[in-house]
Amino acid sequence: MTPDEYCQEKAAGSGSSFYYSFLFLPPNQRRAMMALYAFCREVDDVVDECHEPQVAASKLAWWRQEVASIYHGSPRHPVALALQTTNTEFHLPEEQLQEIIDGMQMDLQQTRYLDFKALSLYCYRVAGVVGLLAAGIFGYQDRRTQKYAHDLGLAFQLTNIIRDVGEDARRGRIYLPMDELQRFGVPAADVLNARHGDHFRRLMEFQIERANHYYTQAIAELPAVDRRAQRPGLVMAAIYRTLLDEIRRDGCLVLTQRTSLTPVRKLWIAWRTWMRG
Repeated sequence: MTPDEYCQEKAAGSGSSFYYSFLFLPPNQRRAMMALYAFCREVDDVVDECHEPQVAASKLAWWRQEVASIYHGSPRHPVALALQTTNTEFHLPEEQLQEIIDGMQMDLQQTRYLDFKALSLYCYRVAGVVGLLAAGIFGYQDRRTQKYAHDLGLAFQLTNIIRDVGEDARRGRIYLPMDELQRFGVPAADVLNARHGDHFRRLMEFQIERANHYYTQAIAELPAVDRRAQRPGLVMAAIYRTLLDEIRRDGCLVLTQRTSLTPVRKLWIAWRTWMRG
């Protein structure tokens, strides 16, 4: 299996909505995005699948060395090899790949966030940076597109947090800001023990409104000259906003169920959004 085939399998096998935003790209950009996404999955899996924090920390340290080898040596992992090829054409900043690992490191060090400012740093590292790297792969002429990419990445991560509240709680993690739980009268124990109620539903509706605000803000910030090049991000935004609508329609029962869209629906949304340009 070639490095590109490994990344393709990693991306397609995850069932992620991001996969559908890559389908209409030219081959070189699609390979680059598959490599970037596979890298994110690899380091994220380290945190999610390693039950011993010390083992996970050692694996992340190995990945830091592997990223450095992309630029200053000979990487060994197929994802790193694919990223090395990608870097030759698209010049991915090393510090940004390392910052994604910084975000994963945060998961080993804390399971709560006091307020949205603290959560925003985490979201920037694990998703905002990815948005900036992706925008560079897609190509842009106006530097204001970087602000769009940053805010879109934040919106994506907020959506992931909303969708995965229950799954994260079963791992002992709560990404919803603690001061907001307090404001809406939701004890952390209710989240950890999957207790739904009106207070929790109102809390989640607030989270959905904020995520939608960032989608609206990001799309408004995208300069017209770069809109066509940045269509993959718009595809992803359309899929994720539809997901938020479904979560709200389901009554925000995210503690006990994981709302998702069917592959056919994702493909339809992707095609429709892409054709709109």
